[in-house]
Amino acid sequence: MSKFLHRVCVSAVAAATLLAAGASAQQGTKATTAVAADPRVTIAQKFPGLKPDDVHVSALPGMFQVTLGSDTVYVSADGKYLIAGDLYEVDTRNNLTEGGRAEARRAALAKVDERDMIIFAPTKVKHTITVFTDVECGYCRKLHGEIEELNKRGVKVRYMAYPRSGPDTEDWSKMEAVWCAKDRKAAITQAKRGEVVKSAECGATPIAKQYELGEELGVRGTPAIFSSNGDYIGGYLSPDKMAQQLEAIDNKK
Repeated sequence: MSKFLHRVCVSAVAAATLLAAGASAQQGTKATTAVAADPRVTIAQKFPGLKPDDVHVSALPGMFQVTLGSDTVYVSADGKYLIAGDLYEVDTRNNLTEGGRAEARRAALAKVDERDMIIFAPTKVKHTITVFTDVECGYCRKLHGEIEELNKRGVKVRYMAYPRSGPDTEDWSKMEAVWCAKDRKAAITQAKRGEVVKSAECGATPIAKQYELGEELGVRGTPAIFSSNGDYIGGYLSPDKMAQQLEAIDNKK
């Protein structure tokens, strides 16, 4: 369970208590009847910030699929019970929950402005990956050393910051220096070689927002690589294996 889902569930417990008190005071009203008639509304009221559009009928009878950030859970129609886990179709062995997660990740990543990223792109783009990276990470450096080979295979690489040591650390400061540099591409290459990047302070950087997004998407290590449609590829792959994996993902569409 991601930190985001944990926070939402804790908030939901508190909200449910208040809703129960409020509902008892409004019994018999038309508003209460309308809410009870639509399980999506009932469920949405139990989770702060959730909209009815985030609630969908699931393949599991009596349960609704609910999107919470990048997480997918299953909630009973009355909002009393929640299942956090993967739902598989036995005959096909298809992970139905992962499809919901991928869509949520795709939507979350699509909201990030590419101007806040560091991008290495080929002339002709076949595939796009978003990589949460850390300048101190060994496999991040290995991947970056092969970025020209990835580009040759038509892979566009979009870097987002995820300093694993967290805020107020030397690693975090190094990544802020990279994102403050006039030439970010040159700066991140320099930093990943272990060289010192010197740049003037530039005020607010997207580091904190990108780090928080990484937390919400369940990033625990770097590099954390996602396809353009939200599939979590995982960590480092060689350029050939990366291209093969991306082709396989495209063929599933």
